[in-house]
Amino acid sequence: MTQLIKLNENSLKDIANPKIRVPQYRMPPSAAKIGIVHIGPGAFFRAHQAWYTHQALQQHGGDWCISAVSLRSSGVSDALTEQHGLYCLAELDKETHFEVVGAIKEVLVARQQYHDVIARLTNIDTKFVTLTITEKGYCLNNQGELDLTHEDIKHDLAGTNERISAVGILVQALSVRHEKGLPAFTVVSCDNITGNGTKLKNALVSFAAQTNLTLATWLADSLTCPSTMVDSITPATDDSLRDLVQQKLNIKDNWPIKREAFLQWVIEDCLPADRPAWDQVGAILTRDVEGFEKAKLRLLNCPHSSIAYLGCLLGIETVYDAMQNTQLVEFIEKMIEEEILPSIDGPKELDAKQYSQDILQRFRNPAIRHLLSQIAWDGSQKIPMRILPIVQQNLIEGRSVALLCHALASWMHFVRLQFAKGENVVDPLAAQLKKVTDSCNGKAYNDTALFLTMTAIFPPSLAANGEFKHALEAAYINLAPVINNNQHSWSA
Repeated sequence: MTQLIKLNENSLKDIANPKIRVPQYRMPPSAAKIGIVHIGPGAFFRAHQAWYTHQALQQHGGDWCISAVSLRSSGVSDALTEQHGLYCLAELDKETHFEVVGAIKEVLVARQQYHDVIARLTNIDTKFVTLTITEKGYCLNNQGELDLTHEDIKHDLAGTNERISAVGILVQALSVRHEKGLPAFTVVSCDNITGNGTKLKNALVSFAAQTNLTLATWLADSLTCPSTMVDSITPATDDSLRDLVQQKLNIKDNWPIKREAFLQWVIEDCLPADRPAWDQVGAILTRDVEGFEKAKLRLLNCPHSSIAYLGCLLGIETVYDAMQNTQLVEFIEKMIEEEILPSIDGPKELDAKQYSQDILQRFRNPAIRHLLSQIAWDGSQKIPMRILPIVQQNLIEGRSVALLCHALASWMHFVRLQFAKGENVVDPLAAQLKKVTDSCNGKAYNDTALFLTMTAIFPPSLAANGEFKHALEAAYINLAPVINNNQHSWSA
């Protein structure tokens, strides 16, 4: 058996072959320098932002390699340090494509190498800091402001030399840069939080204001924190992926990554001129990130939930399987074309029609096993965000809501049948939903009226709208053949 090649900088020349692309910018003598620090180097970051940076370096050059910083865990450092930050990315589609991503040049652990982290953040070459730390990592309260009572924030404000929160560490580094006369780096949140840039900047300024008003004023005036939106499914690494990398590429990789072929990165167009060429390798710069978020809710999330509830009623297990059902696909395509797309007045950078087609193609990816039963979770929280705003807008503007009401009716049937079968409904309002379904009798007028009493989901003004109620009752009745397992007699 051929000996496996251990992935690192020295072996790049040995693994360059038609099956896998390798980062030329990591080859001496023209190796790129570090210009970005990323906090929270999990799988999504390595499959998404690091890949965009890798493409920018590969195609356009520049000193934009990444220092990846874990706040606490040493797992990524243990896996990637001996590989000089290199790892294999498997892009999952009908065929799997492989690439060695080289954007990460060093991996640090703040808990173990704190001074090295601060040194990197205060280095004159560091011009960007990006973050994927999940929503709780920002230590915000329910109003989206810095939570000064959070234990990590209290610890960092107490004057300790080694801070433990991302906000505390960044403010400490920015304070040093201010004292040295260095410009502030640009800070880019890559967690899907609405208005993430504004919330992050406010948190940093608020933290600084607790101890140093001069620093807070400088940050308020000088710090750039663009809002962003990110999207791609990144399944967890498993032994099957490690084995695949070994078998297909003859490479020993401690921690390969996989993701779906679809990916999206939308960045507020306020970046400095000296920046990685992200926008030249697929990232979208726009003044209207919120418009992209709205389009995602309507063109991705609304069809996703609709497929989930209708698919569950049809006995379908995954999104891919649902996209093999001609009747269901025709319904979703018609709903998008007639009731969703007309509701979208998107940013000029968005081709809504093309985006909707890309989303449907994404759903057809056979390599992604996305369970409809999981997508169906938390319907009471998702429906008011994903479906009802379109319904309300269409009613105001005189457009049909018949197909959207089929999506809502399918959720009602789904919840009712789950409880009837004695199965759990994963939803924060499960107890209230159970009370509603206990009074359901399968009759459209009765059942839909009961669901519409849930004001936490349905605004009273919508629940009282006669046109909406009529369309919802009609949809509820129309789905009866599906409930009775006569799948071919349902049509919207």
